[in-house]
Amino acid sequence: MAIRTAPYRRRTLAALISVLTAASLTAFAHTAPAQAAGPDLAVGKAFTASSSTDVYQPGNAGDGKTDTYWESTNNAFPQWLQVDLGATVAVDQAVLRLPPAAAWATRTQTLTIQGSTDGSSFTPVKASTGYTFDPGTDNAVTVDLPATSTRYLRLTFTANTGWPAAQLAELEVYGPGSPPPTDPPPTGTDLATGKPIDASSTVYSFAATNANDGNVATYWEGSAYPANLTVKLGADAVTKAVVVKLNPDPIWAARTQTFSVLGRAQGASAFTTLVNSATYRFDPASGNTVTVAVSATVADVRLSFTANTGAPSGQVAEFQVIGTPVPEPETSDLVGAATWSPANPAAGDPVTFAVALRNAGNIATTSGAHDVTVTILNGSTTVRTLTGSYTGTLAPGASAPPIALGTWTAATGRYTVRTVIADDPGELPDRKANNTTETPLLVGRGANMPYDSYEAEDGQVGGGAQVVGPNRTIGDLAGEASGRRAVTLNQTGAYVQWTTKAKTNTLVARFSIPDGTTSAIDVYVDGTLNRTLPLTSKYAWLYGDEANPQNSGTGARHIYDEANVMLTGTVAAGSTIRLQKDGANPGPIAIDFVNTEQVTPIANPDPAKYVVPAGFDQQAVQAALDTARMDTAKSGVYLPPGDYKTTGKFQVYGRAIQVVGAGPWYTRFFTPADQTETDAGFSAQSGAGGSAFKNFAFFGNYTIRRDGPGKVFDFSNIADITIDNIWAEHVVCLYWGANTDRMTISNSRIRDTFADGINMTNGSTDNHVVNDDARATGDDSFALFSAIDAGGSDETGNVYENLTATLTWRAAGVAVYGGYHNTFRNIYIADTLVYSGITISSLDFGIPMNGFGADPPTVFDNITVVRAGGHFWGAQTFPGIWVFSASKVFQGIRVSNVDIVDPTYSGIMFQTNYVGGQPQFPIKDTVFTNVTISGAQRSGDAYDAKSGFGIWANPMPEAGQGPAVGEVTFNGLHLSNNYRDIENPTTTFTIHRN
Repeated sequence: MAIRTAPYRRRTLAALISVLTAASLTAFAHTAPAQAAGPDLAVGKAFTASSSTDVYQPGNAGDGKTDTYWESTNNAFPQWLQVDLGATVAVDQAVLRLPPAAAWATRTQTLTIQGSTDGSSFTPVKASTGYTFDPGTDNAVTVDLPATSTRYLRLTFTANTGWPAAQLAELEVYGPGSPPPTDPPPTGTDLATGKPIDASSTVYSFAATNANDGNVATYWEGSAYPANLTVKLGADAVTKAVVVKLNPDPIWAARTQTFSVLGRAQGASAFTTLVNSATYRFDPASGNTVTVAVSATVADVRLSFTANTGAPSGQVAEFQVIGTPVPEPETSDLVGAATWSPANPAAGDPVTFAVALRNAGNIATTSGAHDVTVTILNGSTTVRTLTGSYTGTLAPGASAPPIALGTWTAATGRYTVRTVIADDPGELPDRKANNTTETPLLVGRGANMPYDSYEAEDGQVGGGAQVVGPNRTIGDLAGEASGRRAVTLNQTGAYVQWTTKAKTNTLVARFSIPDGTTSAIDVYVDGTLNRTLPLTSKYAWLYGDEANPQNSGTGARHIYDEANVMLTGTVAAGSTIRLQKDGANPGPIAIDFVNTEQVTPIANPDPAKYVVPAGFDQQAVQAALDTARMDTAKSGVYLPPGDYKTTGKFQVYGRAIQVVGAGPWYTRFFTPADQTETDAGFSAQSGAGGSAFKNFAFFGNYTIRRDGPGKVFDFSNIADITIDNIWAEHVVCLYWGANTDRMTISNSRIRDTFADGINMTNGSTDNHVVNDDARATGDDSFALFSAIDAGGSDETGNVYENLTATLTWRAAGVAVYGGYHNTFRNIYIADTLVYSGITISSLDFGIPMNGFGADPPTVFDNITVVRAGGHFWGAQTFPGIWVFSASKVFQGIRVSNVDIVDPTYSGIMFQTNYVGGQPQFPIKDTVFTNVTISGAQRSGDAYDAKSGFGIWANPMPEAGQGPAVGEVTFNGLHLSNNYRDIENPTTTFTIHRN
């Protein structure tokens, strides 16, 4: 190739120059290029080619620089180079350039020029001709063309006397004397939003991830020069432009920033300059947006800032990369993750593991053995290794029969299951990265969620940090914390830190700061500041009576909230994550716990069938929903990564559609930050049965309970809807369903609500609530209420399973009011603050309701209740499980395999409601089997006399009431470390113990 391997050519050129006279040099010269009319129509446009060599890519021919060039594959004529002018325009001249350096010896290239309006059908513009490139005339050739209208211009090379390949540094294209039409906006998709992004430096909380979160109100800012901002697209893409935005609000004064654009192809180690450093003006009057034309095939794109007249370093609110992904190369691609049975094992269960291999590539695998290794990890410690193999060829898209790997005897804990598939010889290097997958495994009761939890009191503290608690006092930092302990960071330098059990790129912190304040906490990774996490008290701090707390007054409660942040880069397992109060973090801060989780965005499941909103506001999303509804060829709506602004209910009706996001860390709905109590979410109306809502988050702005509005999903008289992988926070409820049947609510996280997490009512039947985690709900976390005031009849056939309910601040973890043939199993409940862990009640609240049916019974099975109970309704105390017969029949209750640990007042309490001094329905046909109650001790508070009982038949819950009435049977009851195992001072209630 010329220049790179040309020592002998430089000698030849020197010899040639030594024998040439000035006259002979003149004889070699060509006429200089004619003066072109109008601007170059090709600069910055998209270039493609039949082939290229090494770093000599087709985009080099349109980057405006003659010292970079395109070169085709060697010894393989013909070859072509093509430019897309972006629109059909009139052209009449082309200028072809090679690098002007004298080392590029004179050569002749033979080529034809063709044009096309559609990129597929080409017609001749200039016949095959040999063109001589001579350094004496700057190695430039001007070709006059017959007047032609074209969008695509293609040069097809058949010979080159200087090198066995086609070569071109610049292709310039010009039109007639009149100026060409204005360049259209760059076509293609924004490939950068939500992708991994990092920066060479960051100031304060203005992190790199702010620059591709779809929100111009957040931004990145560097702290030094050069300031590099790099987005990783994940695979090579033909890049046409980068768009750099600042906030268009006029408060952002106009400024100029100087930066260059660099890129790196997939598999390359070094960045190359795509666009030389230039100064660009950002002005709110024109949208504070700069578009820079780029023509390159790259996987990583970098902005490198060296000046900013408006700030000490580079600033970007949104960094977009416009282009199209490169077509998939031919490769096999083995994928697969371990599965196990039972899916939710208990300690001592034999757990059987298997892996089903699938070839996700576009060519067949080899026919040999494909080995699989599964490792069960407890943190970084290997617990068990299992191996297996499949021998044979897998066609593209084909799956092998499940490979049986063996068994492991489960032990209580949270594990990581790592699956490693041996590389297939046909896999390209970038496809081998997914041959290792990690999946969380929970042994024990509750939801199996994809994040790890770290209690603050279990971390390492320093710098003056203090562990507080335990206690059970409402309004106290320890009393309202998980595990009833927390860590306070009340002075500069105070910190709490943990060693990560698995890799993560996210962090959630549960915190408390004083009411009416804002602050932040700095997040360090292995001693280096990674992010600053903003904190606000806006959604916490209520006061007064527990039955009707308000935003002001005395008697504080609900004093914690949560905050979350995407970390910069991936934090490896075994790293140290520290939360530290630095000088810029005002006020006292308490930390309860953190969650960490490794996440990646979920791609559009089928771009041809999913409508993508044109923007990130209410109107854009509703328009996409309407488009999908009216076009039966569409499956639904895909919500790309970004922050979506919502001000009301989205309407889904007419037919079933899929509403799918990129994951709750990436697709996020927000109600207006400058308002409160905005009623927003999704309303599914007639004909929407069969719809699905998946993979997004919804952050409300509720600061107080308002009964009626505020439900993310408020459904009635509809069936067969799926709600999956949703994150809801600061709303009234995630879901309220009246006469809704065969719904599935799964894999979702419910946080800091002001009423129920999920409530099924009014004849809702055959619903499945599975693998959901509710934290700090303001009423029952998971409820079933057999009311009939809004239609429907009995609640039957519902299954609530694999659920976790913690820190419920105003009611129970699980509550069941009437119905029959409903099942609640594999549930973990902890730290309910004022109420029971489980409520089983036939109270109708003055609403028409059906009581409990006898057969099939209401079943509770395989449940753990820890540190549950509190006081409510004045002086009434509540237990781990509250059995309350009231205004409707109470019967058909079966409770099995339950552990109640360390209840606040009592383990199980039996109570009957009285009206006019007379009991209502008695407790009957109620059986508890294999129940363990431990640690029920005297409370030592104002309610000490009502505490310390493993089992309690309450003789007088409150004034105007009376003793429990009826009977209960216990089979296999285990009692230990209780102040009093069984307390039954009544003559109206009988406890049978077998």
